[in-house]
Amino acid sequence: MFKRISKYWWCQILGWGAYAFLYFFFGFFFDILDISMVQYVFSVVVIGILITHAFRAVIVRFRWIEKPFENVAIYFFFGILVCSTLDSFLLSCLGLLFNPSHLVYDFNDNWLRAFIQQTVFLALWAVIYFLWHYVEESRNSQVGQLKLEATVRTLELKTIKSQLNPHFIFNALNSIRALVDENPRRARTAITELSNILRNSMQADKAETVSLENELSIVKDYLALENIRFEERLKVQYDIDPETLELPVPPLMLQTLVENAIKHGISREVKGGLILIGSHVHDMKHEITIRNTGQIVEDMNGHGFGLASTRQRLGLLFGKRASFEIYNLDPATVEAKVRMPLL
Repeated sequence: MFKRISKYWWCQILGWGAYAFLYFFFGFFFDILDISMVQYVFSVVVIGILITHAFRAVIVRFRWIEKPFENVAIYFFFGILVCSTLDSFLLSCLGLLFNPSHLVYDFNDNWLRAFIQQTVFLALWAVIYFLWHYVEESRNSQVGQLKLEATVRTLELKTIKSQLNPHFIFNALNSIRALVDENPRRARTAITELSNILRNSMQADKAETVSLENELSIVKDYLALENIRFEERLKVQYDIDPETLELPVPPLMLQTLVENAIKHGISREVKGGLILIGSHVHDMKHEITIRNTGQIVEDMNGHGFGLASTRQRLGLLFGKRASFEIYNLDPATVEAKVRMPLL
């Protein structure tokens, strides 16, 4: 039963109930509480509920809350005056029916005083009503904005990942194509590795983040595929803290950075080089580093598609709490570093 009562009526009942309680309390305290005062206060509460409810009906009917603030202020001002005039008139009439000598603090047969009192009270009611709806509208607006931002973020992430998959597949197919004539057996092995990568990447597409362990499995398959092409020119080392294996990372982020290290680093070196993949926790941040032999050239400068997608996804998922940078660590080594908050 009580669940069916709206918030508005709960506020009306509690507000006017508190109004009546104060009168009864002071009437009892000053020993002036009798049946005539109870009847008077009850009548005042009934009239107050009827007038404020009618006032609210006008507000809802003409949608005052939706209008500009300047208009709302004018509408509420004249609405309060009209309601106060009617309320004070009815209260003055009640003063003829009940003994006014019992009404020490508020209502008596003085119409002007009743008008001032009711104007103040109705103004307070109107302010509370307006602020309630303003806060509700503001909260609903914020919730709607958050839902919109979440939807946009999800779409952007899906767009980026949908671009990453073809980007990676084309590079992998080019690697396999180079092996078809040279070494068919190795080409078949490469196709198997690619199949494993695609299977894992399709599963990764279903979530915003995956565990580092899952991401490493894709990277190892990818490096196994690339190792067929580069042979002894590609060396890989891992420096992974086991405690970080369950930490979340964006899908295909690590694979993208490793692919970037091979494409712009190892493949440009005649003797090949080394890729070192590290994962540790420092200063309450999950820090992933990829070091590779090579140097950042000016025309690249860390603005390729893979690097741009990494920055975008980190920004969408973690905001300013995450960071990504790539730089020349020394004259022979490039380091890419990702720092993400611990969730």
